[in-house]
Amino acid sequence: AARLGSSSECCTLKKALNKLISKTSTSPRARTHSEPLYVISLERYGRDPDFEIRFPDVISMSESLFDATITDGDCKIRVSMDPSVNRLISKNKLHCGSVIRNVEFSRGEDNDEDGGSFHVCNLEVDRLCGGDAALRALSSVNVRSIPWMGGNSNAGPLRARRSSYLPLWNNQDFYGEVWRDTPPSEHGPEEDDSEDGREDTRSTVSLSVIRRRFLNGSRRFPGVLCVRILHKYRLMYYGKTDQKCECPYKAELLVGDGSSSACVVLWNTLCLDWLRILQPGQVVKLSRYRVKESYNSRSGQESEPQIEISLNSRNPPAQISIIPKNQISPDWLLPDLPHTFICGQELPCCPHGHICDVIGVVIFIGRSERVRSQDGQRSELEEYRWLQLEGRTSDRPIMIKLFSTSQPDIQSRIYPMALLVSTRLKLIRSAMDRSTSFEYLTNTSLTQVYCTGTGSQPMMPYKGVRPVRQFLQWLKQVDEGSMLERAVIGGYFSYPPLPVSLHTFMENRQGGAGLISGGEMKLECERMNYRERQRFTIQCVITAACYHHREDSGRTQYTDLPSAPLSPRVPRQRQGSEPHRTTMKRKLFSSGPTTHRKRLAPPLQPPAIEEDTERDFSLFDGAMEFLVGECDNDSSDEDDDGDFSTPPTSPLTSRLGLLRVAIETLPRVFCYERRHIQAAAVGMQANSFHKLLPQRELESFSPASCYTGYFTLTMRALSDGVTLDVIFLPAVPGNLHWTSLPLSHDNSWESVLSHGGFSPHVPPPSPADLITKADQLTNQRLLCVLEACALGGEKVELVLNRAFPLR
Repeated sequence: AARLGSSSECCTLKKALNKLISKTSTSPRARTHSEPLYVISLERYGRDPDFEIRFPDVISMSESLFDATITDGDCKIRVSMDPSVNRLISKNKLHCGSVIRNVEFSRGEDNDEDGGSFHVCNLEVDRLCGGDAALRALSSVNVRSIPWMGGNSNAGPLRARRSSYLPLWNNQDFYGEVWRDTPPSEHGPEEDDSEDGREDTRSTVSLSVIRRRFLNGSRRFPGVLCVRILHKYRLMYYGKTDQKCECPYKAELLVGDGSSSACVVLWNTLCLDWLRILQPGQVVKLSRYRVKESYNSRSGQESEPQIEISLNSRNPPAQISIIPKNQISPDWLLPDLPHTFICGQELPCCPHGHICDVIGVVIFIGRSERVRSQDGQRSELEEYRWLQLEGRTSDRPIMIKLFSTSQPDIQSRIYPMALLVSTRLKLIRSAMDRSTSFEYLTNTSLTQVYCTGTGSQPMMPYKGVRPVRQFLQWLKQVDEGSMLERAVIGGYFSYPPLPVSLHTFMENRQGGAGLISGGEMKLECERMNYRERQRFTIQCVITAACYHHREDSGRTQYTDLPSAPLSPRVPRQRQGSEPHRTTMKRKLFSSGPTTHRKRLAPPLQPPAIEEDTERDFSLFDGAMEFLVGECDNDSSDEDDDGDFSTPPTSPLTSRLGLLRVAIETLPRVFCYERRHIQAAAVGMQANSFHKLLPQRELESFSPASCYTGYFTLTMRALSDGVTLDVIFLPAVPGNLHWTSLPLSHDNSWESVLSHGGFSPHVPPPSPADLITKADQLTNQRLLCVLEACALGGEKVELVLNRAFPLR
């Protein structure tokens, strides 16, 4: 642990960095040794054209650079990180709260562009301390009050000419205190330009007049615009490694008056000043703008030429002001906000690609994940979450795959039982077969989200429209207790369901990746970044399986180290046994009969929420084990307990996946009293110490009632013998989270795997029944659809979505 409160002579940072500051030092670098340092913030920014000058010995494919704040408990300092450690950050091996040792520092010259800032050239992440080591070591210290070494900290990026930091995990949100939440002063400096100096005295003009003048070739300033904001686009970050723009942001607004509509574009620092402030429904006055041909017209996406209003911070500096409601003139004939609210019952009648608005009560919000999308010439990771809403037609919930809408202060705090409005969503219809399809909604570039409990109600522009009033009337009749029982947060979730036949699945792949070998899949998973999700198809045979009860799955299984204290008012886990040392399963490859026998597991029925604190676990109590040999003449022997034994696989066999379910995989019961902590616990890794939660925090919430247990399947890739450890969460009738498909089948192993769960028309089989049917999988070649998600560090979750038999 750090020597908190020690004298400056013992301060690890000062001892190391004073060597670099000293004029007598001849070494350009200094290194700490075994003393721990703690990362208490981590911030990202885009590199610029001077990258090769600052890092002449580094070849980096990453467009990002990172600054960190590190402390030893006595002082703290902001440092830039060498690009060689970027991979540790992108995989969440190095994160806020990490313990680092053997840190090697260098320092820029006082007269260079870096201003003599310190740079971390190399480091070692101490993974043996666990992810909570910094929380434990600094638990008695006010981190914000730790003094800065040198007396101050540079607020901006250290190794690039950028004016602001980026969010840690996406490029679509804003981040940092430089983004204003109040309008800037209207009496700022003005340019001494006679043409621009007179413009505020000119009369108001309409968009149609501006467009006509522009198309006629006039470039004179046309007057003042008074328009209503109809829609707000997602923020665009266009920074590139070969661009020197310090604030490469672009924000667009769709505005209208009584004559026409047009796009208003805010460039660069105007985005920092106005993005958070300007909202749909507001009326704004614009002056000192430029008129250009719209991007869609230039790119040929519009048949008729259109204009856009360009606002810059200079040449000329644009003027923006929000007009209060009592000063809006009826002579302006401003349009009302457009809205197309629909309910869940209407979704099946809407065409694919239909644009709509929705309102409902959130009953499920999933964990944050990322998916790679191709944005022009760049491949970016986009962050998303699954939401499920209930509205006036509660028998037809609304599924939303919600990507970032440049509203991080709202989206990070969405939780179940909140009222949510989401606008300008696009309907996606996925056909499972010719007669069955599933619908869900996802973002457009104009999507905006408003949610209770996040401070967004005052700006919500749809309060008075009829569908919203009808929803609020319905809400008065809702049984809140019943809805609260169904509320779920976090965990693995996949939607829409895949087809149940191999032929239909192959037809509907829509150009997705084809079959992959085990080695290729392992390599792809090693390349995945934190919370990145990918889908793979691979040919396998199942060699072992095990069923795990709900009571066994709510605790972490990856470390025996002590954890940091949980947040206040957290009910502790069961204290009757050591949660990290519990034996989870019998040896599959036993050499003799088992001497102690217990009853087989009961059928898969939702258990009570309360946990039995007196019960110790053994796999006999949980269930189902079997082994499947490769050949018909396999010398497997069945013991008295239903075990199937076979020689063990080679210890050198390459493996991928987790032997036990991860805590991030399980959906959790929603706890309203601790909703804000719970919302943060299922989110992405925090980038600052005051937002950091103990790793055990998520375990303090019980698994949701929809979760009854899971299967672990050991699979062997037919291509090269790579072993895959896969989680299978079968859909069970009555489970509203993992819903069974409306298709009957015989509940054989082949049917269960191809349907993703049990038949909805008959009771599900018990694990004991499945044991007796284990021979159904003997030598069965399967085409498996696996969902892979990198959970951080070396953890890669593999969940079986479908397994189609190959004839």
